[in-house]
Amino acid sequence: AAAVAAPVDCLNPLSCRPGVILPEDNLGVKAPSLLGVILVHCFFGCRIPVLGHADGICSVYVDKEADIEKAVKIVVDSKTNYTAACNSAETLLVNESLLSNGSFVKVASGLLNAGVTLKCEENVRTFLLNSDAISQELKDTKIEKAVEEDFSTEFLDLIMAVKTVPDVEGAIVHINEHGSKHTDAIVTENKETAEYFMTRVDAAGCYWNASTRFADGFRYGFGAEVGVSTNKTHARGPVGLEGLVIYKYKLIGNGDGAADFGSGKKSFKHETISPCDYKI
Repeated sequence: AAAVAAPVDCLNPLSCRPGVILPEDNLGVKAPSLLGVILVHCFFGCRIPVLGHADGICSVYVDKEADIEKAVKIVVDSKTNYTAACNSAETLLVNESLLSNGSFVKVASGLLNAGVTLKCEENVRTFLLNSDAISQELKDTKIEKAVEEDFSTEFLDLIMAVKTVPDVEGAIVHINEHGSKHTDAIVTENKETAEYFMTRVDAAGCYWNASTRFADGFRYGFGAEVGVSTNKTHARGPVGLEGLVIYKYKLIGNGDGAADFGSGKKSFKHETISPCDYKI
């Protein structure tokens, strides 16, 4: 186990297998709402491993030490680059200090001006409605009061749920409770905070200063994509300890958005780099 950086007691014998297949949490899978009945049947009734492409309830956390200009670009790209994609951000978590110092209005304005409806918890809604930087028309048409279920919803539209958290720990707790283990991002200039977030968030992809829209097989250099797995599956064939562990993708950006790449723009290099090189 130590050879793959796993706890030495992570492997345990099973005396009873039926109890393993029934509890969803033990399997580490989550069925999407669209095909919930079908996938639940597959996950719980199948005698072979199932690779599931589940919900994309992705979040972006804007930290107290975020570069606000980067935050605007990353959040807007994460939400608006292609809203129907599973890697489109659905929830925006904001450090409460950004309301106190007023800088959050720039992020909100970027979203509102891009046509995004913001479903806000009450303190965020009050802050935005009292801001002189936002037009009355946008206040009347694009700022709404959030309900609890909004923070567990995959909108797949120009809609985003917004709430404040006291610190990075609060963001992690929220994401691990409401997210779908797909892709979540943090915007901060503090490396230690970013490392803590990317280590503690239980998601297949954890990004630092980059759009959630980069969660894509082609963009990773994997070629054609079958789906984005949010469950924890095993390898096929002869399986050693290395085949029993899963992956977490940590992406380090510098205010990058998916819209920056394409014909006549930036291109993907897909070069091998040191996994410990987090310089920005």
